[in-house]
Amino acid sequence: MNDAAPRIPVTLLTGFLGAGKTTLLNRLIRSPQMAKALVIINEFGSIGLDHDLVARSNEDDTIIEMASGCLCCTIKGDLRKTLAEAPWRFARQGKRWFDRVVIETTGLADPAPIIHTVMADEKLKRQYALQSVVTLVDGCNGFHTLEAQPEASKQAAVADRLLISKSDLVDPDELAQLVVRLHKLNPATEPVVLTPDAFDADELFANRVFNPDLKSGDVRAWLNAEAYSGGGQEDHHHHHHDHHHDINRHDERIRSVCLTIDEPLPAEVFDGWLDLLVTFNGVNVLRVKGIINLEELDTPLVIHGVQHIWHPPAILERWPSDDRRSRIVFIVRDIEETELRTMLEFATQSFARTEVIGLA
Repeated sequence: MNDAAPRIPVTLLTGFLGAGKTTLLNRLIRSPQMAKALVIINEFGSIGLDHDLVARSNEDDTIIEMASGCLCCTIKGDLRKTLAEAPWRFARQGKRWFDRVVIETTGLADPAPIIHTVMADEKLKRQYALQSVVTLVDGCNGFHTLEAQPEASKQAAVADRLLISKSDLVDPDELAQLVVRLHKLNPATEPVVLTPDAFDADELFANRVFNPDLKSGDVRAWLNAEAYSGGGQEDHHHHHHDHHHDINRHDERIRSVCLTIDEPLPAEVFDGWLDLLVTFNGVNVLRVKGIINLEELDTPLVIHGVQHIWHPPAILERWPSDDRRSRIVFIVRDIEETELRTMLEFATQSFARTEVIGLA
């Protein structure tokens, strides 16, 4: 690329688990500013759901889903390669077709490695400019999450734009406390409260280049630490040597459990399963997100729960792909896959016993 050519703006969309990044992306992708956007999605876990749930304005939209592991370590090399190859790899009629890149991170991501990748790599700097870091904060759970999860605080601190979601579900006083907390983390960025009927895509994509010098000292420290680490695989093994083989585990307590269920589930079994999970392990369920095939429905049911907040389930008009299996991603703390499957088996057996009693 000619050094004089305009660089491609990059927007980093981040936010902790369940903040609503995919919902925001669904709204963004319909805006004129996204008509020629290349979207890169990274999910925490081995089964991709956001790729199915992201709305497309037309069949030519390109979604790249990267599920190769923890974003804070293994994804860095993949992201550099993808961005470097994108102009020719996804060319149309021999020319680059996209004029913008949006990267949606996993909710557990430390954004510093991505910021450093785009800003410090010599080849990428000639092609791309990090325009802004947009962090979405859950209005319901945001205050507690900022206190309990270091990643969430980092995401808020590095943001050019702080957006608060789910404002209609939270008390105004609690919302005001969250705004104060965010302002302490990032004094240079005024939080914007999103409403269901108001969204300014022009403001979100206003022309500005990410500048770490405008952030707090902590943010600069994170970025400098990334520069000194080198971002190599050796560092990943040093810090995560106990589980470097497991792409679904973020640390020793938090993991992603991805379940695929071949046969349709009776609604009563599915409801009973979730009731067991919430009753006995609700505090350790950070997020549940899934596409469910129920016996009683011809089209899939979409579920999305964040901690103690469950969104109303939605019935899609059609399956997003030929895959008709139920696919559920659990982001959990101190819960193993065997426990989830045991609860499902118990709910199934309970349903079977109920049917036998009814026939008797």
